[in-house]
Amino acid sequence: MRIHPDPEETILRRRLEVPYEVAVQLSDAGEAGLRALEEHVDCDVFLRGNQLTLDGEAEAVQRAATVVRELTTLAEGGHRLEAGTIPAVGSALSAAQRPAEVLGDVVWQQRDSRIVPKTALQKRYVDAIRRNTVTFGIGPAGTGKTFLAVAMAANALARHEVKRIILTRPAVEAGERLGFLPGDLMQKVDPYLRPLFDALHDMLDPERVTAYLENGVIEVAPLAFMRGRTLNDAFIILDEAQNTTPEQMKMFLTRLGYRSKMVITGDVTQVDLPKEQRSGLMVIGDILDGLEDVEFVRFGRSDVVRNKLVQRIVDAYDEHDERQAPELRPAERREPRRRGA
Repeated sequence: MRIHPDPEETILRRRLEVPYEVAVQLSDAGEAGLRALEEHVDCDVFLRGNQLTLDGEAEAVQRAATVVRELTTLAEGGHRLEAGTIPAVGSALSAAQRPAEVLGDVVWQQRDSRIVPKTALQKRYVDAIRRNTVTFGIGPAGTGKTFLAVAMAANALARHEVKRIILTRPAVEAGERLGFLPGDLMQKVDPYLRPLFDALHDMLDPERVTAYLENGVIEVAPLAFMRGRTLNDAFIILDEAQNTTPEQMKMFLTRLGYRSKMVITGDVTQVDLPKEQRSGLMVIGDILDGLEDVEFVRFGRSDVVRNKLVQRIVDAYDEHDERQAPELRPAERREPRRRGA
């Protein structure tokens, strides 16, 4: 918030009359309302009744007025203001997209809860999943890669486009050898697949998830259990794919059967494999580049849609890594000499 504006700046005050329902939502939405709008548009925002006043640099005020108009359009279309709505509007406008087209794309809805893309790139991601048989979502934590993939799977199941959902990820911490762990299969794999369970429970009633798991409509298993299978009529999600080897990635992709979709998600900056082992996700782009019916969507830090502090944490870690990265000495840049040369 500006306290001591530069006298040389071009300061503009603009008053807008907003619909009553928009004014109510802005005033009642707390962190998602006036404060979020003020932080996002970089100008001072005041609301009295349904009169919205914008104070700041001319460019910022014009940008804020555009955001408010788009919020009005969304409210008139039945969209409620919530955490992430205002940044999502800004993201769509920056990508030259209409916010109503992004936030109006309902991926999954149950009762009063609905899941929609919150950035322009998330919208491209869900469109890519609809359009292609195999889709890769690659990017940092908090960009919605896995959550949106599970929502698309739930939608496909509800629309009878597939007969089952298969969720898998490599159990790197257990070395893919789970026999020594206590309990039955579900108890063994639960710690490694818990994020996928959490996403499912955000979309479906716990009783329905339990019933689907019992009758095989939803299958959750480590990647090692995919070997030798052909997966027909299924929506298959491979999570944490950065922890697959190139051989495991090939094995997984060749499980694809008829009338199925695959979504592969991962973050190439979070590889937990031994240092001498290549990540299958890091090389797959070169292998499948240009292949029909396969699309790669790469998210960036600006697409993080968790608590805004998450994006700051990711940025802080990246800055720390850059500071800590040692510069190679000239001798280390040279090609190592071969023995006996």
